[in-house]
Amino acid sequence: MADGRRGKLHLSKIYTYACGKTSLKGDHEQIGQPGFSRVVFCNEPDHFEAKIRNYANNYVRTTKYTLASFLPKSLFEQFRRVANFFFLVTGILSFTDLAPYSAVSAILPLVIVISATMVKEGVEDWQRKQQDIEVNNRKVKVHVGDGTFHDTEWRNLRVGDIVKVEKDQFFPADILLLSSSYDDAICYVETMSLDGETNLKLKQALEATSSLNEDSNFQNFKAVIKCEDPNANLYTFVGTMELEEQHCPLNPQQLLLRDSKLRNTDYIYGAVIFTGHDTKVIQNSTEAPSKRSRVEKKMDKLIYFLFFVLFLISFVGSIIFGITTKDDLKNGRMTRWYLRPDDTTIYFDPKRAPVAAILHFLTAVLLYTYMIPISLYVSIEIVKVLQSIFINQDIHMYDKETDKPAHARTSNLNEELGQVDTILSDKTGTLTCNSMEFIKCSVAGTAYGRGVTEVERAMEKRKGSPLAREMNGWDEDEDAQIGKPLIKGYNFKDERIVHGNWVNEHNADVIQGFLRLLALCHTAIPEVDEVTGHVSYEAESPDEAAFVIAARELGFEFYKRTQTSISLHELDPVSGKKVERVYDLLNVLEFNSTRKRMSVIVRNEEGKLLLLCKGADSVMFERLDKNGRQFEEDTRNHVNEYADAGLRTLILAYRELDEEEYKEFNKKFNEAKSSVNADREALIDEVTEKMERNLILLGATAVEDKLQLGVPDCIDKLAQAGIKIWVLTGDKMETAINIGFACSLLRQGMKQIIISLETPDIKALEKVGDKAVITKASKESVVHQITAGKAQVTASSGSSEAYALIIDGKSLAYALQDDVKNLFLELAIGCASVICCRSSPKQKALVTRLVKLGTGKTTLAIGDGANDVGMLQEADIGIGISGVEGMQAVMSSDIAIAQFQYLQRLLLVHGHWCYRRISLMVNILILFQFSIEIKVFNTVSYKNFNPD
Repeated sequence: MADGRRGKLHLSKIYTYACGKTSLKGDHEQIGQPGFSRVVFCNEPDHFEAKIRNYANNYVRTTKYTLASFLPKSLFEQFRRVANFFFLVTGILSFTDLAPYSAVSAILPLVIVISATMVKEGVEDWQRKQQDIEVNNRKVKVHVGDGTFHDTEWRNLRVGDIVKVEKDQFFPADILLLSSSYDDAICYVETMSLDGETNLKLKQALEATSSLNEDSNFQNFKAVIKCEDPNANLYTFVGTMELEEQHCPLNPQQLLLRDSKLRNTDYIYGAVIFTGHDTKVIQNSTEAPSKRSRVEKKMDKLIYFLFFVLFLISFVGSIIFGITTKDDLKNGRMTRWYLRPDDTTIYFDPKRAPVAAILHFLTAVLLYTYMIPISLYVSIEIVKVLQSIFINQDIHMYDKETDKPAHARTSNLNEELGQVDTILSDKTGTLTCNSMEFIKCSVAGTAYGRGVTEVERAMEKRKGSPLAREMNGWDEDEDAQIGKPLIKGYNFKDERIVHGNWVNEHNADVIQGFLRLLALCHTAIPEVDEVTGHVSYEAESPDEAAFVIAARELGFEFYKRTQTSISLHELDPVSGKKVERVYDLLNVLEFNSTRKRMSVIVRNEEGKLLLLCKGADSVMFERLDKNGRQFEEDTRNHVNEYADAGLRTLILAYRELDEEEYKEFNKKFNEAKSSVNADREALIDEVTEKMERNLILLGATAVEDKLQLGVPDCIDKLAQAGIKIWVLTGDKMETAINIGFACSLLRQGMKQIIISLETPDIKALEKVGDKAVITKASKESVVHQITAGKAQVTASSGSSEAYALIIDGKSLAYALQDDVKNLFLELAIGCASVICCRSSPKQKALVTRLVKLGTGKTTLAIGDGANDVGMLQEADIGIGISGVEGMQAVMSSDIAIAQFQYLQRLLLVHGHWCYRRISLMVNILILFQFSIEIKVFNTVSYKNFNPD
């Protein structure tokens, strides 16, 4: 579809929940009070008051050091090592007469060691600096006056600037949406790098600014925004806009967050609200920590032990020396005449033997200094650098598709890879590829689709059965062999359905209704290539795109959408030809995590009113009419089979409406939709709930959320190695559970302990709205559920039963409180798998810290988005996936890899050998130095001679 045509769509009129007005009551009454004091002068970044407020600039830094802090901070890092500090003290003492060697021989090795390590740290941080420069120098169009926009680097943005962001660009700061290429000022935003969700979010600007859809409109635009102060909450925003004496309330619907991406929209205009380290995504991250490996910490303990031995040897030797020195001159007789005790210095004066013993002690300490191997640190640094080169050059961890090898961004933690106890992983983009494929379906109680999922292959492989494709009589390479191009989102193979063969099936009318529903029940936007005529789709989520693609491939091509209609090219069962049909689009009741379903109401060319609905089985089966359950039992069985195969399923159903019923519904529906009360969504829910009843079942779809290559195998191998795996995701619970099964994290027969606040009691309290009561009841509910789960795990401790803990974000907030977190950790440790859903970036970091400190064992975090930065920095080792979600995770990681499957080789091969080599070298060098010093001590003791 041409851009001009698309821009004229008033899509907000067909959306039920996402678009609507906001009330000035509630949180908006707090504007101007502490925590809600930010004032933004739109289009006036140089305003006098804006300068007084001194807001942060938009430069973002992920480096460990700055030019000013490098020397002091790096020196502090070096002298945190107790051996280095000891050599500094002995180096200073070497300038005195106490030293049995020259000062240069003591200071030079220390300078070389410190300098070499600082240079290595500096080079590694410079590489981070280069990546920072790349991000900060990205360009965005900024209003410079007179309705003119010029390209400006991100780092130069200021609070109040008006920016123009174009399709598929990242937002450079937290921006208030003013208008878009759509007349009703909506836009689609991909927040995958923030919360891990692949479905697009719908945002809508205020009606007061929606007409500002051209550059020239901003020539005289002025407005004042008063809003909340910078905070880490991604899902809230409270503010007001003063525009031409109007006070317009603002909510999260108008806020576009930094590092999210503009999709399906040609351009948007917005005002910069938060910049740089004030943005919500950066507020969720933490400063890059200084990480030290456990081997290095154990080396410090060994050094302490060697210190004890050194001081003990020096002390014993000095006491013996003091006694013998005192006896050197008795009654004028010299025992050791060759030392001339009657005419000597303080170091050998029998008359001042205690002082001579103390000085001897200091000299002995300097002499035995070499018991502490200063070369050990240099040797370790050299070995670590070489090991980093091994990791970087490993051809088995090179990804041809993205042309990205593994990259050890720091060499300090190589040996930690061999001691990992717990892996905390993101889901979207880390375990999965962010793409859905339509692979199977159940229609009229008959299962269709011969495709084999990765989970099925893994199950057959574990059983030692023949290859799944041989069992199904289907060669998965058949398409490639006959030269048929692969279609993204579509992997359906069944000769009974494809190529129009469905018209010969027994229930062809049901199949026709099923495919028609797939082609009509969605919010996708078609784009027709004017040259080839090929139709492509831009959808809010990958699974929605997969459905319309499947419908197109099976004979029901969706090719045009207007504000009030959807046009299809349908396969006519009688003539066998494609015919054009237009359906009047009356209402869209879109999907959300509470409803778990989506519906459209359309009128066909015959004048029939149809409600077409698709949703989760947990809410759809109960909405079926008693006469619409003909295929229920078979469909339920198929859905369970699909779930076992790791597929995501939806139930499809419909009903016919009569005119009077629809008129009554539409009247109530529009009243609820136009409401500005806080209960707006509840009113809409109440109206739609009555309409989405008495449905007739058509069947079920099954799509595969494609895992990254080798993920189930990798997880299986890591589990065999005794490594525990937690998944921390921003996705909803159902999605996370499906992926858990798909990647072998969850297995059939594993008992699930689900902790959630989506209970009737809590929902009833939330409607009342008393925050104190809700908080208290929610915490009590979470504690009760954790206690019950712990009792369940403890009761079965002697059996072979495996448990999986699944907790949502709301519950996690209470579970991480100081008085509850230890109880939560005890339950989690007792479970074989843990999945935390709807987790904010801050919660991911807090869970990582809890596991790290609570277990005292090595933790590894792996992720690919900006929402994973805090988790990567908090873990002992942070692994960044250099995937499609930008560079934030890689920039904050210790090691970057291209795919999750490479983690197996990184830990079980490189980790093993790095730890083994470093451990052996530390033991050998310390024993070698220790044996030398013992010989020196024996010589000094035997000769009882001057150490000089």
